[in-house]
Amino acid sequence: MTPSSSAVNPHVTIVPPRFDRPEVEIRASTRRKKTGAAHWSGSRIVVQIPARVRGRERVAFVDELVERLLSQRPQLSAGDAALEERAHVLAELYLEGVRAASVRWVSNQQSRWASCSPSTREIRVSSRLRQCPEWVIDAVLVHELAHLIEADHSSAFYLLADRHPRQGDSALFLEGYALGLGLRIETGDVDAAG
Repeated sequence: MTPSSSAVNPHVTIVPPRFDRPEVEIRASTRRKKTGAAHWSGSRIVVQIPARVRGRERVAFVDELVERLLSQRPQLSAGDAALEERAHVLAELYLEGVRAASVRWVSNQQSRWASCSPSTREIRVSSRLRQCPEWVIDAVLVHELAHLIEADHSSAFYLLADRHPRQGDSALFLEGYALGLGLRIETGDVDAAG
């Protein structure tokens, strides 16, 4: 999709969201001479750049500011304790408080977004998901927590996992994310052996 200029302000360009980043609003300012800035405004990133920056230089300038801001997302620096706490909150909200023995980020998940070992009650989440919106991570966590109740991908399992209201949206997002990363992700996420 291509950026569109605002009819209200020709110095504002809106770049639609992509699988790997939210909508971006670019504000060109004649007062800015060299530097740019980016900040969150709700779920949108607002980038302010010098009006003189054009073409490929503008694209590179905006991309650098957006990537820098995305790398500062809270979930990027949050450790295992924060992930486990989030899983506990989601379990209370959607799955009657089912508890995992541990929930942690891992870097060795090459073909899965996450996995669950029902026998040991361990949930492992791919560190690749740190770049994703929180609602995607939440949907993945609810999916894995549901495996603590129903180990396989049965209809009873999906009734539990689909209690998260954006489970379908998350699956679509992750399909696009995998495609963009050039990954082939398996659909099975349960480890039979602990």
